[in-house]
Amino acid sequence: MHATASQAATKTSTGRFFEDFRIGEVIAHAPPRTIRAGDASLYAAIYGSRFAVQSSDTFAQAVGYPAAPIDDLLVFHVVFGKSVPDISLNAVANLGYADGRFLKPVFVGDTLSATSEVIGLKPVSAGDAGIVYVRSIGRNQHGEIVLSYARWVLVRKRHPGTPSDEAQTPELPVAVLPEQLGEGCPPLAPAAYDDALAGSPFRWHDYAVGERIDHVDGMTVEEAEHQIATRLYQNTARVHFDAHAAQGSRFGKRLIYGGHVISLARGLSFNGLGNAFHIAAINGGRHVAPLFAGDTVYAWSEVLACAELPGRSDAGALRLRLVATKNRPCADFPLKAGENYDPSVILDLDYWALLPR
Repeated sequence: MHATASQAATKTSTGRFFEDFRIGEVIAHAPPRTIRAGDASLYAAIYGSRFAVQSSDTFAQAVGYPAAPIDDLLVFHVVFGKSVPDISLNAVANLGYADGRFLKPVFVGDTLSATSEVIGLKPVSAGDAGIVYVRSIGRNQHGEIVLSYARWVLVRKRHPGTPSDEAQTPELPVAVLPEQLGEGCPPLAPAAYDDALAGSPFRWHDYAVGERIDHVDGMTVEEAEHQIATRLYQNTARVHFDAHAAQGSRFGKRLIYGGHVISLARGLSFNGLGNAFHIAAINGGRHVAPLFAGDTVYAWSEVLACAELPGRSDAGALRLRLVATKNRPCADFPLKAGENYDPSVILDLDYWALLPR
């Protein structure tokens, strides 16, 4: 017996709309993903990341890792990408992040799987969409949590104007506490940490609260590379790929995935923060404005806090504000004019990084 056209149509998915979410439900994301050496090489090729711990097995082994770990943001993007078909395929915008913790290093050969729990729902006054809050968890093949973070996204309603049965906004911490930062990094051998090979003489004690660092370099985004990167993460969001559909959007063209901006800014931050080898936590973040192919990304950082890691003398933590701009160098640290962001600002990210002591 052959399926009719209407029956066949039900085999495909158009993604969830705001009405489809329920607080407390846990969504398992498909498929699991084994991380290969090629994934790490392609990530480095796209973003030009130069952090020594992730670049060199011998360097990583000398300081205390069993091998070079996968870049923290590659882990983040893979877990995030898995959630897109189930959470944000019908999103208007990804609004923010909070309480992100990198809890265990990931290595070549590890298999990542992901789930998300709906922790909040908030209809918007226009009645055509609502904000969905989720906590996404990434696990390795042993069931160990490698990453946990909250995000919130504005999702369209299937039927605008439909009343919402649930409304609850979760309480999220302003920042991850310093005592929660050391889990994702093994004990280090600071004496074996070669500053010359790492490419920077500046360690944790060389930075001060309030210091601002212009990362100087810029990187122009090409259409092909951002699509390759987003496919690498199995992120299926139409807004990044479907140029035909994008013609009818408010921008009229494809958007660059916000995580692409984060990784570009992180790669640029090497110039000035070359020994910030591990992202331990994401406290919060906003994609302030869209980015498009042909734009050039610049970045600068501000040191918000310096923290010791309880019980550890091998590494310290810097709380950093990473600001990315488009088509404007950052020698004057553009950020806000009054209550509004400078028009060039595209990313405002608050995170903790570990450096050797």
